Amino acid sequence: MKNTFFARLACAALASAAGVVFAQGSYPSKPVRMIVPSSAGGGTDIVARIIAPELSRRLGQQVVIENRPGAGTMIGIEIAAKAPADGYTVLMGLSTLAINSAIYKKVPYDPRRDFAPITRAVTSASIIVVHPSVPVKTLKELISFARARPGQLNYASAGTGTYPHMTMELFLSMAKLKMVHIPYKGTAPAMIDMIAGQVATMAATVLTGMPHIRSGRLRPLGITSLERASAAPDMPTVAEGGLPGYESVQWYGMLAPARTPRDIVNRLHAEVTGVLKQPEIKARFANDLADTVGSSPDEFTGFIERELVKWAKVARDAGIRAD
Repeated sequence: MKNTFFARLACAALASAAGVVFAQGSYPSKPVRMIVPSSAGGGTDIVARIIAPELSRRLGQQVVIENRPGAGTMIGIEIAAKAPADGYTVLMGLSTLAINSAIYKKVPYDPRRDFAPITRAVTSASIIVVHPSVPVKTLKELISFARARPGQLNYASAGTGTYPHMTMELFLSMAKLKMVHIPYKGTAPAMIDMIAGQVATMAATVLTGMPHIRSGRLRPLGITSLERASAAPDMPTVAEGGLPGYESVQWYGMLAPARTPRDIVNRLHAEVTGVLKQPEIKARFANDLADTVGSSPDEFTGFIERELVKWAKVARDAGIRAD
């Protein structure tokens, strides 16, 4: 009887395990929701909408983009963090995932505890731009112009604590300048007022800034990467423009809620990196001075940890703190 009992237990366990394998092996069996924690038209949204159609084809299910902007991207990030860990909700995260923890006293998610990193997908430098009405043509001229007018110039950002905000704060700190920060609810509305001349300057992500630079509606002064972009070799870096050592690069990456099964994380990693390796996708990002990455889940986890340390220091040194 004992042998029969244990045999039945073994059979039940095998059947249960087989069921789990089958259930996960059939993933996905319904559409996958991709949370974008910023408004439509911003850099994160652009990255998501370039990747999503081909990812849908590779998964065999539609990837539905859901824009949930607000609170410096924390609303959308929190929604993703609290979603079921079943692979049917993913986050297109960005640098503020780490930055928020550096500047806010209360953050409704823990970047270390609440997510299963999938891959760092794309990196993109920003470009410090001015409206053509501002009488400067180089970064050195902007520094001199602003230094002679402390607190008189304003600059736009996608919101307090966002990557464009921190990029400008790093610039102001290193250049010893004082400007008025005008936060917006996302990159797109900030860009609208920038083009209209309502604000003097901003750190525009290349994904959103380059079309307006090419049209002449914005004047570029310096790219925030350490090296010049191969697609725009004539554009100097901020470091070359008067601030040696300056670097600030935006990143975008896909994450799932913590405790998402590792085989689902691996499947998503394989498909997303497969998308990023396609020549037409790489070329599309390169056209906007962005680079595809496709890091492993473990590499992305380590990268986020380094970002948390980096931005905590920037916020502390610049005295940036938000309620």
